[in-house]
Amino acid sequence: MINPAPARPLSSSIGDYLKAIWTSSETGAVSTKEISQTLSVAPASVTNMLVRLQEMGLVRYERYRGAALTEEGRAEALRLIRRHRLIETFLLEHLGYSWQHVHEEAERLEHTVSDEFTERLAEFLGHPGHDPHGAPIPAVDGTLEPDDSFPLSDAGAGRRVRIYKVGDDDSMLEYLGERGLVPGRTLTVKEVRELDGVITVEDEGGETYSFGSPVARRVFVRPVP
Repeated sequence: MINPAPARPLSSSIGDYLKAIWTSSETGAVSTKEISQTLSVAPASVTNMLVRLQEMGLVRYERYRGAALTEEGRAEALRLIRRHRLIETFLLEHLGYSWQHVHEEAERLEHTVSDEFTERLAEFLGHPGHDPHGAPIPAVDGTLEPDDSFPLSDAGAGRRVRIYKVGDDDSMLEYLGERGLVPGRTLTVKEVRELDGVITVEDEGGETYSFGSPVARRVFVRPVP
């Protein structure tokens, strides 16, 4: 559950660490190297911060084994993720931002607004369930809808799928947005090349598109019956 308010004010850097650990923790503890790559921070600095976060009761950390969020750390991460995704939605729907530019702006704003502002924003937006990139927005109690999506790169030829969410890399979002390949779009996988992993898909209008493996791994889909 997301607590009504944090027990203590946390710096933006601490918040970024908690989000990075939460985002990468689907398979268990997150390594120092993973966090270093995600945040573009030196490994030694990551280690020092993890020790500090453990002292604060926000993570469980073992050297060489990685870090995992405590219940309090997870609640704080989800609070920030909820705030971030609501801000992204507001920027896109009401301030004219493109979907490839909302992420960085939301990163800056999420550390400057309060929980009260976040909930007023949620009410103003009609309590949306997903952000502009299709990612689910955590509910105020910290729950998330089940995510059974999988990367487009894992879809076999002949499979019919619907785009569920996409990564937030600016250049990739621009590429996908220009082609209307957004969450909710239905595609049929026409070919998967074994040599280089290039996937060719066809939309409902008969247009075909080819994705290299790096893009296909960042587009998450669900099967269409």
